[in-house]
Amino acid sequence: MASSIKEANSESHYIFIVLTVALGLVGCFLRFAEFPHATLISNIILLIASILCLRAVFRILE
Repeated sequence: MASSIKEANSESHYIFIVLTVALGLVGCFLRFAEFPHATLISNIILLIASILCLRAVFRILE
């Protein structure tokens, strides 16, 4: 039990979550950009960031 708590409190998990949230914010800001396919690119970035962030959260919960 103690090792799983130590693993859940690992700093690398939280750094990864912060980076994926920042990536998601980039996707949000790209929605307002004006270049061809900006919406498509921003949706893909948001999808990838959401999947990675959820993956990190579920690793913490494991």
